[in-house]
Amino acid sequence: MGLQIADRWFAFERVSDDITRIWEPHAIRLMQCNIWHVRGRDRDLLIDTGFGVASLQDAARHLFDKPLSAVATHAHLDHVGSLHEFGDRIVHRAEADDIAAASGNFSLQRADHPADFIASIERAGYEVGPTFITALPHADFKLREFTRRAAPATRTVGEGDVIDLGNRVFEVLHLPGHSPGSIGLWEAATGTLFSGDAIYDGPLLDELPGSDIAVYRQTMRRLLRLPAEVVHAGHDPSFDGRRLRALARAYLDRRGG
Repeated sequence: MGLQIADRWFAFERVSDDITRIWEPHAIRLMQCNIWHVRGRDRDLLIDTGFGVASLQDAARHLFDKPLSAVATHAHLDHVGSLHEFGDRIVHRAEADDIAAASGNFSLQRADHPADFIASIERAGYEVGPTFITALPHADFKLREFTRRAAPATRTVGEGDVIDLGNRVFEVLHLPGHSPGSIGLWEAATGTLFSGDAIYDGPLLDELPGSDIAVYRQTMRRLLRLPAEVVHAGHDPSFDGRRLRALARAYLDRRGG
């Protein structure tokens, strides 16, 4: 497979004085997770850690000048690939076992995956090319030999727990459906929600192993009532509260309320 070597693996966008979005331009859209760095007075927060094919710690070292907590909104590969690089690792207790051990081999070549798996992803609205990445992070990278390293949680959380940065406090919202332990981080003072994959402005996946459409409907009904001003999601662009409610309603209409 004749992929070029990327000049750099991660890209950065300063969203505000306190928030930076990090992403991997050479991951296909399906696997291109938003990684959020949030500055606090006493410590910083890293929400999701990306695919893990290159070192996030090395690439974003210029941002990491304080004690740092890394939160996994859920345990899917595109969100926890670099979680092992950080010493303080937070995940919902329902998915702690999923990240406590290294994953099995996950080939980054389409041809190595069952046709029905690829078809289900494409039916949902994603294009899957010959490979799950469009460039190589380095010359020695092997597409067929990718694994996620073990990243045992140092703290497990559930509904109502808080993550305190000193001047910013985020409440954990349990938002299952996409996965059993999906969480969002809610800052009531600013109306800011970091939603992970519970909701984003793109094709939502609810037929993966561990997904539950009935439970997802309950999550969407909850999100309809949330007084969010801005949503920073696990994929695709951020959006406002009006768009949040439109996306939640669209899901409920599609899945029978």
